[in-house]
Parts: sequence; C-alpha cells; structure tokens
Amino acid sequence: MTTEQKNNHALILRTNGEFEIIDWPKGNHLPILYTGIGCTHVDAVDISPRLSMWIDDSGLINGSPVNRAATILYAIHQEPHQHYHGDVIITGGVDHEGETLGLTNDEIASLIEFHLTFTTVSVPGQRES
Repeated sequence: MTTEQKNNHALILRTNGEFEIIDWPKGNHLPILYTGIGCTHVDAVDISPRLSMWIDDSGLINGSPVNRAATILYAIHQEPHQHYHGDVIITGGVDHEGETLGLTNDEIASLIEFHLTFTTVSVPGQRES
C-alpha cells in the first residue's frame, strides 16, 4: 500500500461534539479546508510533527464557540497558550516536499476515540429489529 493510499483522510472536529471523516486527496487543499471548517481564511497549528490542526483564522474574532476537543488535543501535545474556536480539521504532518499528509486509518481511529472521551456526543447503540 502506498503512502497516498494510506494517508488519504482528514478529521473534522466540530464545536458541538460531532466529527466527520473526509477525503484528503493530493493537490489543492484550500477548498476542502474552507468548506470543512466553514471559513475563508485558515491557519495551520502544528500539534506534533505528525499532526496538524487547521483552524478558522477569524474564529476568535467572529465569536465562534470554543472547540474543547481541539484545545485539549493541542494541550496534550504542547504547552497550551490559547483556546481554539470553531470547527477544525486534523491532518497528518508534512512530507519531505512540504505537502500536507492525510491521516492513516489508525490515526483516525485514535483521534475519534480521543474525541469521544472529551465530548458529550452520544454514540448510537445497536438497532434492534
């Protein structure tokens, strides 16, 4: 399996506790970021060498709610210095050419488990016939 096949997703963490797995193809990522976050200006925050968080550059100014899970995720990896506001997209780090990588399936699973630990979103139970 090539890197492109393995790292082809990103994760949106919403302020209301919901999350969404999205495709992260090679190429221009700005339209994906703008649509996913719901903004027109983004900024990248390096959480670790293998994780980046994309935020609405105006989230604090426009009154977006604090994204508790995103703020805690950052604080687990680095000394916290602010709260992050609005929906965020989590991607992988960058490759040797500076291209932003997507997340592997294992990284997605770990991030979803983390997210569910720090949010109040309900996970639906198994349906009965």
